[in-house]
Amino acid sequence: MIKFYFHPSPNPLKIALYLEETGEPYEIIPVDTRKGEQHSNAFKAITPNAKTPAMLDDDVRVLDSNAMLIYLSEKIGKFVPADTPKNKAEMYSWLMFVATGIGPYCGQAVHFKHFAPEPKEYAVNRYDFEAWRHWHLINDHLANQPYMMGNEYTIVDMSVWGWARVAPFVLGAEAWEKLPHVKRLLDEINARPAAQRAEALKTKFSFKTEMDEDARKKLFPSNERLKAAGA
Repeated sequence: MIKFYFHPSPNPLKIALYLEETGEPYEIIPVDTRKGEQHSNAFKAITPNAKTPAMLDDDVRVLDSNAMLIYLSEKIGKFVPADTPKNKAEMYSWLMFVATGIGPYCGQAVHFKHFAPEPKEYAVNRYDFEAWRHWHLINDHLANQPYMMGNEYTIVDMSVWGWARVAPFVLGAEAWEKLPHVKRLLDEINARPAAQRAEALKTKFSFKTEMDEDARKKLFPSNERLKAAGA
């Protein structure tokens, strides 16, 4: 059975959605990142990068969330387009766009807007600009078709959904006014029973919600280097 190492944040929720959509049996193992559980030796033996999600499928380990979507879809054979070079190229391109663009820029925008110390004007401007730019590309793509791959709901939509859920926190209150096609996709996926079951995992386990000094230390270890330099 798959062992799925989970925290209720955008990237792990993509995988939870796929597992729930397919009905694939899995064991969920919570990893509380604000308590620093991702830095344990046991977890780093699975994923040296100390990031959630992670997955063990018997003796196979998979580290990155979009790599997990590809691995699982190839193994299970669901929620992927017809196996043609054109479809694969399109699917991989958008999955990598989310992995290298949407995720990193949204993550950095959140960090500098909500958690970083001053001064941060330059960083907020850069990452907010890039997060918006990437989301506008997704929105423009969805203006012409119901799903990322055309008329078929696939793992690409699941990957987008993981981050679309938190778009207002990333971009601000005007997110849905400016990204109506992303909002349409989000609402449609949110209405699916599998998405509701995936979201419910947040309440199945007790995760730390406070962003106190200890949580900042666990989530942003680079800050300790700044403290040392100023000592």
